[in-house]
Order: sequence, then structure tokens, then C-alpha cells
Amino acid sequence: MRRLVLAAVGIVAIPLVLTPIYLFVDPVSVPMLERYLTGRPVVRAWRDIDMISDRLKAAVIMSEDGQFCRHPGVDFAALRDEIEDLKDGRPVRGASTITMQVARNLFLWNGQSVVRKGLELPLALYVDLVLPKRRIMEIYLNIAEWGPVGQFGVAAGARAAFGIEPQNLDWRTATLLARALPNPLLRLPGQPSAEMVRIAGLIEDRARQYGERADCVGEGGRLRL
Repeated sequence: MRRLVLAAVGIVAIPLVLTPIYLFVDPVSVPMLERYLTGRPVVRAWRDIDMISDRLKAAVIMSEDGQFCRHPGVDFAALRDEIEDLKDGRPVRGASTITMQVARNLFLWNGQSVVRKGLELPLALYVDLVLPKRRIMEIYLNIAEWGPVGQFGVAAGARAAFGIEPQNLDWRTATLLARALPNPLLRLPGQPSAEMVRIAGLIEDRARQYGERADCVGEGGRLRL
């Protein structure tokens, strides 16, 4: 019982302490640590948010979390819809926001679990409370797994897929990289399937039309698309 209590305290204390530190310190994710500890390769070159294409930022938000700039870390409307779908036996999508993915990658484990999802929600709210939206996005774009052999972050992903730096992405490369998330082991932006190209085109259309919804991560509060 004592060990369980200590484990619970640790789960709570670690994010409480580390999240404010991540205002200034560039973090390493749990999946990265797992690869380090098991001797598998990790490729990651941190890029400041202003050194990443605004097209990619818009594409990622439109693809992953269209309400990112508006919700407090959790999209409660999407979560309610998800609960209703679950009750009615309809397929569920996860309702996972970008902030929830950041919280999970920094502090939790992968794999479907009610316990993990229950921990994600308060962690995401706390992360959103402490970190500005631009910093959350910067962390996300630098810790997301973006390749099949340990590429983490958009710099490693863009190099592996297209041999270019993340500030030089055009719409095609930006949307293909966005579409690779959250499954870069199967969705290879450098070798896209016809379906992947089709979805990337839809993401581009959405980003061009509603790009202002992602302005909170732009320099000076505006993306330049």
C-alpha cells in the first residue's frame, strides 16, 4: 500500500515540478527515454518555433486539433461527443488534443488505457495553464515521433522524408508531414500512398481556409501562410 501511495505521489509531483521548468528547458519525451534506455537510436535536433514553417503549424492544428487555440488543453465538446459515441456503441476517435498528447509524451505511457486517459485530462489542463500555446506547440513539434527509426521532432522528420529543414516546407511537404501524425511508422511522408496524398490535400484546403484559427502559435499572434 505504501508503495502505491508513493507511486501516486510521484506521478502527481513530477509533472507539477517539471512543467514550469519546461518554460525554459527543452524536454525529452518518455518514448525518447525508452529508446535511449533500450539502446535504440534517437535522432532529434531541436528547432525554435519561429524556425518551423507556419504552414506546418497550421496543417498540424487543422489535422490534429482544430480548437487548439481556443480550448484550455481539453476539448470538452469533443470529449462529450466521444462519450456519447461510446455509450451508443459507435466508433470512437480518442478526442485527444495536442496538449493531451504533449502531456502523455512527457509524463505518461503509450497504449490505450482508461487510467492513462484519466491522468491525461488534468495533466493537459495543468500544462495549458502553465505553458503558453506557442510553447506547447513548440514542444509538440520537437517531441512528436516523426519517422520509423527513432526520428523525433519535425527537423529529423523533414530531413528523413524530404532532405530539407522545417522552415523550408511548402504546402505539399508540410501537409504530408502533418498527415504522418500520429502514426509515422506506417504513414511515410517521403513515400506517401495515394490516400495519404488525398488527405494531405484536404488538410491544405482546410488550413488555407481556416488558418487564422491557428494564429495563436504564430509570431506576433499571426501565421504567415
